[in-house]
Amino acid sequence: MVLSSEVATLVGAVAAVCTTGAFVPQVVRVWRLRSAGEISLATFSIFALGTFVWLIYGLLIDSWPVIVANAVTFVLAISIVVLKLRYDRAVRRAAAERTGPT
Repeated sequence: MVLSSEVATLVGAVAAVCTTGAFVPQVVRVWRLRSAGEISLATFSIFALGTFVWLIYGLLIDSWPVIVANAVTFVLAISIVVLKLRYDRAVRRAAAERTGPT
């Protein structure tokens, strides 16, 4: 099957909106709850790295759907990593204050 460049770009753009948009509710949820206990730091760190590599790939092949989708997804994934680190540290600090010095 041969598709025109415009159709292929449109398909890529729709895929980009869907896959990137899927992360918005997670970021919002973590932000609102001020908790990321259920989030895997390793998974999101590796995912962020992979997304960054896809961004580089998009730049190399000059594909705007790949570039935009992965740039936005990278920012969302890094946001989750940063919030995870911040909120986990706050939980550890609060636990240490409750138990007092050992």
